[in-house]
Amino acid sequence: MAHDAVKIGIVSVSDRASSGVYEDKGLPALKDWLGRALRNPVEFIERLIPDEQARISATLIELVDAGCALVLTTGGTGPALRDVTPEATLAVAHKQMPGFGEQMRQISLKFVPTAILSRQVAVIRGQSLILNLPGQPKAIAETLEGLKNADGSQAVAGIFAAVPYCIDLIGGPYLETDEAVCKAFRPKSAIRATSA
Repeated sequence: MAHDAVKIGIVSVSDRASSGVYEDKGLPALKDWLGRALRNPVEFIERLIPDEQARISATLIELVDAGCALVLTTGGTGPALRDVTPEATLAVAHKQMPGFGEQMRQISLKFVPTAILSRQVAVIRGQSLILNLPGQPKAIAETLEGLKNADGSQAVAGIFAAVPYCIDLIGGPYLETDEAVCKAFRPKSAIRATSA
């Protein structure tokens, strides 16, 4: 059985990167990690936009309407006045999924006490899961993948382990991961037999 094709929206929110002041590192970091983690054929729809709440909300709606089962944002989740990604995300939500933000902060707290200042949220809109991720490439990978012990065993679960089953539950494509990067968790009854 072939792997389901999936459309994933990736959005980097940054005034300076979107105006060319510096190179955006969020979109390449998202593509790199997802490219390694997923075994599905992926079509990425990329957006680099400024920290403007209405523009962020409109972009999220556009990506969901374009058929993206998963939309990941990076940037704009701190307490600064221009950080409005969570507000823009909540504005388009049909359901909130608070566990994702809680776990991202737990992972980041292993490194910096200022992780409690991050305001990442996750929501469902229609049949799409929207996740706000941190802005730094290293933090993006850590929150998605989790933290490993020296022997390679999982020390702290990353949020992506729960993403495929969440997308199953909202009627999206069956996402399959490379277990060397991230082992997706599903109840036995939800596991589909697929070709290796």
